[in-house]
Amino acid sequence: MFDLIVIIRVTAAEDVPAVADALTRMRPLCLAEEGCVSWEAHHSPDDPTRFVLVERWAPRELWETHGAGAAIQKIYLPDITPRVEREVHPSDLLGHGE
Repeated sequence: MFDLIVIIRVTAAEDVPAVADALTRMRPLCLAEEGCVSWEAHHSPDDPTRFVLVERWAPRELWETHGAGAAIQKIYLPDITPRVEREVHPSDLLGHGE
């Protein structure tokens, strides 16, 4: 398994609805990709400019092909990337015997 956490901060408050909409549109596309075990976007109630993506892929090689897919090419790059700063954290899940 390959887990990925992406922390997104929207740089202009007026762009929050557009980013939220784009993330919502991405979810079914990501889940339909081969190797995507789960893909969740979380929105902070305490900081409306903050989103956290939690992704799980099996194996990492299929995540690496994810960048060429429709979710990234048609939504993430044009609709999200210009509006945000982000931190990408490949992560190990603790306490699950993996």
